[in-house]
Amino acid sequence: MSVTERHDLDPISAEIWDMKYRFKRPDGAAVDATVEASWQRVAKAVAEAEKPAERARWAREFEGLLKDYRFLPAGRILSGAGTARTVTLFNCFVMGRIEDSLSGIFDALKEAALTMQQGGGVGMDFSTIRPKGAAVKGVGADASGPLSFMDVWDAMCRTIMSAGSRRGAMMGTLRCDHPDIEDFIAAKADPKRLRMFNLSVLVTDDFMKAVKADSDWPLVFAGQTYKTIRARPLWDQIMRSTYDYAEPGVIFIDRINALNNLSYCETIQATNPCGEQPLPPYGACLLGSINLAALVSDPFTEQARLDEAELARLVPLAVRFMDNVVDVSNYPLPEQRREALAKRRIGLGITGLADALAMCGLRYGSDEASARAKDWMAGIERHAYLASAALAAEKGAFPLYDAEAYLAGGHVKGLGPDIKAAIARTGIRNALLTSIAPTGTISLFAGNVSSGIEPIFSVAYERKVLQPNGERVTQKVVDYAARLWRGLKGADAPLPSSFVTVNDLEPHEHLVMQAAIQPHIDSSISKTINCPPDLSFEAFKAVYLEAYDRGLKGCTTFRPNEVTGAVLSLGEPAKAEPVQAALPLEAVRDPVLHAEPGEVVYMKQPLARHEVLPGFTYKLKWADSDHAIYITINDILQDGRRRPFEIFINSKNMEHFAWTVALTRMISAVFRRGGDVSFVVEELKAVFDPRGGQWMDGRYVPSLLAAIGGVIERHMIDTGFLKPDAKPGLALAVNDQQRGAQCPRCGEATLVFQEGCATCLSCGYSKCS
Repeated sequence: MSVTERHDLDPISAEIWDMKYRFKRPDGAAVDATVEASWQRVAKAVAEAEKPAERARWAREFEGLLKDYRFLPAGRILSGAGTARTVTLFNCFVMGRIEDSLSGIFDALKEAALTMQQGGGVGMDFSTIRPKGAAVKGVGADASGPLSFMDVWDAMCRTIMSAGSRRGAMMGTLRCDHPDIEDFIAAKADPKRLRMFNLSVLVTDDFMKAVKADSDWPLVFAGQTYKTIRARPLWDQIMRSTYDYAEPGVIFIDRINALNNLSYCETIQATNPCGEQPLPPYGACLLGSINLAALVSDPFTEQARLDEAELARLVPLAVRFMDNVVDVSNYPLPEQRREALAKRRIGLGITGLADALAMCGLRYGSDEASARAKDWMAGIERHAYLASAALAAEKGAFPLYDAEAYLAGGHVKGLGPDIKAAIARTGIRNALLTSIAPTGTISLFAGNVSSGIEPIFSVAYERKVLQPNGERVTQKVVDYAARLWRGLKGADAPLPSSFVTVNDLEPHEHLVMQAAIQPHIDSSISKTINCPPDLSFEAFKAVYLEAYDRGLKGCTTFRPNEVTGAVLSLGEPAKAEPVQAALPLEAVRDPVLHAEPGEVVYMKQPLARHEVLPGFTYKLKWADSDHAIYITINDILQDGRRRPFEIFINSKNMEHFAWTVALTRMISAVFRRGGDVSFVVEELKAVFDPRGGQWMDGRYVPSLLAAIGGVIERHMIDTGFLKPDAKPGLALAVNDQQRGAQCPRCGEATLVFQEGCATCLSCGYSKCS
């Protein structure tokens, strides 16, 4: 019996569980026989933080919490808890303050590398590094500036990936008044630079006032003004870069610090890679989500509603579960352990919001939907704070709790009087409790519920899955709520008007939803405001001003562009078919070789090689190799047209010697058989490197083999063997043939940008987890 049949999982859920969350021995043998066994493993491990006599009871309670995907801990917890592996159960960290000295900078680099080695994403503020050209006393040199050291971090991240460790994302921030801010803003204009980073500008309230007043803005470091510019043109630079390249993001840092429950004992200057957790030096984010889609009673009826009683039962259990994780987790650095234990912050959030709204007949982005979402999140906030106060009565408040300071400031001052009264009586166990994290992979695992607070991305799409025998099969993936609707009403029943997808929404509607929920989130929200490619620059700038005026803590947008690719592109790529060259190359016009144009010939015997063949040699540079790769493709002339006959791949890098020889022989053998050999391009371009690919000419190429496939494809088009628009590729149907960008792990064109992150709808890859 298959995994899917045995555990009632749809294929993509079963695959993600097996690939990402199922505990296996080093030889690949499965330890978790079922998904239920995975839940039991996690529940038992987390219950170890309880008193010995109560561990069995709490393990049962936590198992019930996880059952039916009603609470979804972050992937680190699902994959690591109870495995005895030396891994952290925290998703991300903000690293310590980078000291402005060579030793301090490289100490910080080492700490980031050790954290990423255990799978943690990292955020760093580079504002503490002196600007480019500043004097370095004692050595008679000028400083190279923070951007040069960010390049070092970028190389470190790629190196750790190439060593086989799990990828950790990085966030780099720089203050809006740092003298190198203009270089920081423009960094991602180079499609090869800082690709391991998400970038965000720390925007202050004073800067926003200066932008609105169009006044001067000094760029300052260590009390010295290096330059004075106008604030509005600087803001326009940020906006133009984000409009063109999707980065940098914007973090409203003064607002974050003003609303921080711990503003009396910490200052925040950075966030985790996806922005939902503003954190102090060595702070860590511990994440989990209530699945709202699993809590809707009587869906698609007039009585549809969220089960408030079940929500009130689940949230306190989730708070206790996550509080226990603080105690049972490993930490890459002792400073991170001390920080986590001193404040015990957690990030409880939600997923499945858009599905839940659709099931209740509410259109995402409408006033009714935003009001309902606000009420749901307010309920979660209330239950979470009361549960943490109750935990404080049982286990003690977090060590840095100061009753007067805590109750008087930050997010707490806006809480209801009953919550503040409970905290005043007992203290509180967790300094911060709520956050909306990226949930792309765990939402797919839970049956493809809508992700986080994002709208439904796609009602249905197709994914191609590589089978053990090498064949690819197509599977249809349907949104959770849509699948439920069709189960109730029939497969052909038209969807109700409450179903809207990301393409149906204006940026304003995204902001309405985020702003409705933000007042009940004490950390922050990871969300992407998807913008259409034809949105004007002035309208795009207005999105960020609206985000600031609505009280958001940050804003991340995505508009399809040439550097990061398109979120969606309409139409399925045409099937590659050999065609006659409309304008043959000069060699084709040789009077001896020229003949009337003919069709593709399928031969029983390989073509014989002529003594002289026309061809081209292409130079290919790949980041992991110090030496270029040279690809020579020779053609045979047949019936007045060129067709590829043989290929030679050469490089001074002897590391590539064996496989390039093998590839040369195999591809040449295929070419000599004749027929439609364009499938070679398709197969090569589908190869991905688990260490990651690279950006070439503004496009992401998932592997060196894929790059070679691209060279062969270009040659076939240039010589007339393929039509210019007949480019072999991986076809994907999303919402009637809408396609996403190509995933670096599986090669499918299902990479989407939401929640401030890139997530693959096909294999569950996430840049942020």
